[in-house]
Amino acid sequence: MVKNRILRHSILRRFQDPEHEHQRCVQQALAAAEAKCLTEGMRLTTIRRRVLELIWGSHEPVKAYDLLDQLRGEDRRAAPPTVYRALNFLLETGLVHKIESQNAYVGCGQPKQLHSSQFLICRDCGSVAELDDPQVSELLAAKARQLGFKVDRECIEIAGLCSGCGGRQSQGAGGRSRSRPD
Repeated sequence: MVKNRILRHSILRRFQDPEHEHQRCVQQALAAAEAKCLTEGMRLTTIRRRVLELIWGSHEPVKAYDLLDQLRGEDRRAAPPTVYRALNFLLETGLVHKIESQNAYVGCGQPKQLHSSQFLICRDCGSVAELDDPQVSELLAAKARQLGFKVDRECIEIAGLCSGCGGRQSQGAGGRSRSRPD
């Protein structure tokens, strides 16, 4: 008998395309954060909101000290503990993710629910896409169990080229496509 279950395969955050309305994207992320905090009885303080806004200001991962530099441009009193406290809150509430390989942060594509994420990171332009594929998580957890290991946290980061950067690099001499870069 076949199990009757629906598996969710979601693209939570796409690579930015030229037609992307980024300001609308940022506003939707901030509205989702405000709604989540209101629903869960948490405070989205001015500094937390501003840090989240700065993170969503780009589709590339943002480092804590880059955030601090931007905040200092607005308020000279900004200090590292201020940024790190805001980042910890945003991480704990699932509003942002940490890209471990870069020690940087990106906005969560689906902050309304906890989920596992798989990140595709373009090594050329730095943009990030976020996936939530339960089959990937289930496969890894099953393999880990075979080794007597219990997964507490999953952070999958895959480096490669987005379609915009890959398309530019795949054109060889005379317009021929290359199977791999030199």
